[in-house]
Amino acid sequence: MSDEHEHEHEYDVVVLGGGSAGENAAWYAIDNGLSAAIVESDLVGGECTYWACMPSKALLRPGEALAAVRRVPAAASAVTGELDVERTLHSRDAFAAQWDDKYQVRWMDSIGASLYRGHGRLAGERRVEVTDADGQRTTLTARRAVVVATGSRAAVPPVDGLRDVRTWDNRDITSAKQVPERLVILGGGVVGVEMAQAWKRLGAREVTIVELFDRILAREEPFAGELVRTALEAEGITVLTDARAVRVERHADDGPVTVTLADGSELTGDEVVVATGRQANTEDIGLETVGLGPGGNLGTDDQLRVNGVAGEWLYAAGDVNGRALLTHQGKYQARLVGDLVAGRVRRDWADAHAVPRVVFTDPQVAAVGLTCAQARDGNVVFRTAEADLGSVAGAALLGEGVAGRAQLVIDDARETIVGATFVGPGAGELLHAATIAIVSGITIDRLWHAVPAFPTLSEVWLRLLEADRGIK
Repeated sequence: MSDEHEHEHEYDVVVLGGGSAGENAAWYAIDNGLSAAIVESDLVGGECTYWACMPSKALLRPGEALAAVRRVPAAASAVTGELDVERTLHSRDAFAAQWDDKYQVRWMDSIGASLYRGHGRLAGERRVEVTDADGQRTTLTARRAVVVATGSRAAVPPVDGLRDVRTWDNRDITSAKQVPERLVILGGGVVGVEMAQAWKRLGAREVTIVELFDRILAREEPFAGELVRTALEAEGITVLTDARAVRVERHADDGPVTVTLADGSELTGDEVVVATGRQANTEDIGLETVGLGPGGNLGTDDQLRVNGVAGEWLYAAGDVNGRALLTHQGKYQARLVGDLVAGRVRRDWADAHAVPRVVFTDPQVAAVGLTCAQARDGNVVFRTAEADLGSVAGAALLGEGVAGRAQLVIDDARETIVGATFVGPGAGELLHAATIAIVSGITIDRLWHAVPAFPTLSEVWLRLLEADRGIK
């Protein structure tokens, strides 16, 4: 056999990217009786496992637990110390698997997926060329489909000097080995607010959030950002809204960073975190070989086939398609793709109607479906029902000073829920009921028969229905 043939392989499905979306696409394809290969140049398991979901929540959890105990008067006196930073970081490292993907690779082997380490690029229709660390090239041919699941990375805004100095992104802030003394965070989205609270509770002396819009968590309901801002400021975190960084300068390689704002004021930090959004990893994956331009999201139809490519063989799942930049939605898309390439009839419905999202600050923000602004933009005639989350008996049992708010967005014509937002301790655990309500299309009248247990936080659902009915 010639060397050329030794480095050409054929599979039913070839997946470009071994993060959570790529793994799930291959898994479901294999479960449908197909063969699958995955190409990955970094750690198998992707961003969520090593630099996002898991390590960030490991950093947040100790502070959340301590705050929860301190809210209970009878238990607060038992708290005699502060957070153990060393053990927190050790736990974070464990949740990130010590940045070793051996367990993910072992799982991949167990499902029968073939792993190719190296940089993968499309090389024409149904073909992927892989270049490994030694420069060796392997060509993979897909009998049925190629799935692009290359994810996204932190976007760098056009701020003078920002690309010229050493900064942190989500990978740096979630894997930091020591607590920064002074931290300036550009961006008041999910990464910005979560990491601001995590590191402040772990001992950072100064933490400042710089947000371009007039509120943090700008994509959620305004009250959500307001409640989180109040909590952050109560802990000594500075939150600047309507603020724009115009210049960043670092004094010496390891010196402090100066961030100049549009109003002329200056902020000084030991580290500056860029958390202003994400951009798809599509610059060097061979899109030009299939008639597409590099860079930007890969738009897809509702079968997750890439727009502008004939033959219905190229799919995109996860952050790379820009539909919903959340791990669970990427997995959802990947499961659909794994079925679609096997000939099953599937359609991406949830990304347009019921995307659940949780901000793991204290208080948590949990939302699904449409905000009021999105409902108005979509010409939905709606009403809202609102309730004080802190007023239910279950919240009172959590301790003193527990506050929060819940809101439903109700479609007047269909009498169904199209959006829901909960803000409060543990609000994330309330969310799936709302997701099920939206996906099922249950009417408000029928929902009255879903009786929440007493005394739990879920009783807020009864309060919301009473508010909608006008009962005070």
